[in-house]
Amino acid sequence: MSTSAVEPGTRLAERFRLEDRVSESDGTTLWKAIDEILARPVAVHTFAPDFPRVHEVVTAARSASRLTDPRLTQVFDAAEDDKSAYVVSEWVTGETLTDLLASGPLEPERAAGLVAEAAEALAHAHEAQLYHLCLRPSHLVWTSGNTVKVLGVAIDAAMWGLTTDQPALDDAEGLGRLLYAGLTGHWPGDEEEGGLPAAPMSDGHFCTPRQVTAGVPGYLDAVTVRACLPESRKGQGALASPAEVAEALADVARPMPIPIAYPSTPAVASASHTEGLDIAHRQQLTIPPMRPAPRGPSGGGSTVNRVLMTLVVLLVIAAVGVGAWTIGRSLGSPTDPEARSATPTVTATASTPVQAVKPQKAQGFDPLGDKDEKSEKAGLAIDGKPSTFWETEGYTSAELGNLKKGVGLLLDMGKSVQISDVVATLADTPGATVELKVGDSPDLDSLKTVATEKDAAGKTTLTPDQAASGQYVLIWFTRVPADAGKFHGTIYEVVVHSPGSA
Repeated sequence: MSTSAVEPGTRLAERFRLEDRVSESDGTTLWKAIDEILARPVAVHTFAPDFPRVHEVVTAARSASRLTDPRLTQVFDAAEDDKSAYVVSEWVTGETLTDLLASGPLEPERAAGLVAEAAEALAHAHEAQLYHLCLRPSHLVWTSGNTVKVLGVAIDAAMWGLTTDQPALDDAEGLGRLLYAGLTGHWPGDEEEGGLPAAPMSDGHFCTPRQVTAGVPGYLDAVTVRACLPESRKGQGALASPAEVAEALADVARPMPIPIAYPSTPAVASASHTEGLDIAHRQQLTIPPMRPAPRGPSGGGSTVNRVLMTLVVLLVIAAVGVGAWTIGRSLGSPTDPEARSATPTVTATASTPVQAVKPQKAQGFDPLGDKDEKSEKAGLAIDGKPSTFWETEGYTSAELGNLKKGVGLLLDMGKSVQISDVVATLADTPGATVELKVGDSPDLDSLKTVATEKDAAGKTTLTPDQAASGQYVLIWFTRVPADAGKFHGTIYEVVVHSPGSA
């Protein structure tokens, strides 16, 4: 199927119906399509018959489909044959960094938070030997769901034929340029990028963020310089990988929703080169600062104070009178049961607050198999970072390949604790069946099932149906969802809540 024959209404893989042609560039066409099986929008790329890098793009897309970080665009399908080639990926809605900078630089902490999320996501891609190599403001999106999304990992580089001998350094520099743009509203390149003006120069090299925009904190200026401005480092070590950029920004606050007011005109749709993106061009709601109340002559304050004091004294006298009258009635009829029952009794009770209890350690638990299930990654599920994760081995079916009845993540709390609930953040793909087991011994037979959740996905709260306590807490998968051609159980983070020690 040539690109010339691809028109709106075309169905690919008997599933993806092309609806709107979003953009065309150098032999590639980006479509907004509908997944007719799951009834959701998707982004589809098709290619001209003479497009020279179809195989490279499809191969990169298949590799990218194995990435599980939710901040990276998910690839659903990629195919290449004599009749057609296409890549199907997640349709992302939100605002790119370009859009966010339309009215000027961001607040420094917000810019840093966006780039910190992107750096962590790219660090995980690099662990899988997948790189971006062409980071631009259009690749960093603040989604309509108030999350960060990085577009184009691996796919854009293949599409444009980009290669490098130092991918980690190139992506670190790309993150630094995004941070520079967020802090200044300028692009540190020879030409403007995405409507952003080129950064100003001084003595033949780019000015640092603090030289361009007042109020940029020194530490963010230093991070930007170390990432992408080698001429200004003055002995500071370079940040040579996304992981190092993420570490340098580890302590910044993560981005929160921006208050916005929607215009009366419809939103405008746009897209990146490789992945669908609805961009709502919205006007940010600006709340004017409160003006201080005007002060009168110095004598006015004393008059107001005297009036307020008089009111307070009168209220106190009234309260004392009501209290005395109530006590008098109570003393006058101390044996009247009807009177006592008619007066509600307020009893102060001290409730024990529910607190998160940190497990001492975690391990992959496979008592029905080889006794271990990727224990080297188990600590990532309790490290407080929702971007890291533990996962099971890959299985050939949702029923664990019919090799065993279950597999899981075992937490050692260090001592017996009462369990109020356990919140496990799973993969977004539904289909997992998980059980919560608790006990004082790490033996499977000694752990009692106290909660079960079927078709679980995302943040899942497992609440015991009766009082439960123990030293060991087990998240036990008896069914796992599909993931990149195999079936995995994935846990990004586990939080155990307890009202107190047992």
